[in-house]
Amino acid sequence: MTLDDALASLKAQAEPGRAAQMAAYHKQTREILGVPNPATNDLTKTWRQALPLEERVNLARALWESDIFEARIAAAKLLTQARIKEDAAAWDLMQSWVPDFDSWAIADHACSAISKRLQTAPERLDTVEAWTQSDHMWSRRAALVATLPWAKMNNLKPADQERRERILGWAAAYVPDRNWFMQKAVAWWLRDLSKHDAERTRAFLAEHGTAMKAFARKEAAKYLKDS
Repeated sequence: MTLDDALASLKAQAEPGRAAQMAAYHKQTREILGVPNPATNDLTKTWRQALPLEERVNLARALWESDIFEARIAAAKLLTQARIKEDAAAWDLMQSWVPDFDSWAIADHACSAISKRLQTAPERLDTVEAWTQSDHMWSRRAALVATLPWAKMNNLKPADQERRERILGWAAAYVPDRNWFMQKAVAWWLRDLSKHDAERTRAFLAEHGTAMKAFARKEAAKYLKDS
């Protein structure tokens, strides 16, 4: 499948008037086609099933480089898969996207794909840790969004417990950052953690909560009783 074929399929799903609404909502200046997310899901599911991995990686690269809003989301969805045999090329491509993040919707879809590759090879957290020191806010944010699976685990093995604590260390280092997206990312991680380890979430908030913005502190404690 060529890039032109994929874009034609996306454009065929565009809804009249939707592009302007999406541009305003997502605060986008890049081209937007006006494709509903369910339609993009259906297309990329079909492509995943039809294309061998090498072709999917190449198509994902081309879609991303087109810099069209829905194409970048489709690129991420095309590689969002729990099991990918010999995933080095896919992982390398995903890493290359991170410095391009400039929109929460695109970044979150890409981070969903990245999270699958991290779960497959947790040693890649070493790479993600470098993002926490980036001057690029979206890269720093991605370190938490892509590691959300460790907030949602139950009955952790010791290695995953250590990884959870490592990521919580990143979150703690982010607390002084007053950027709304960074505060939201910390709150999101803690909120998800609270469903699986309420006591650890309480301990984090006891230590760092007063330094968090009020909205983030409230969001983090959303599912904690007596908080």
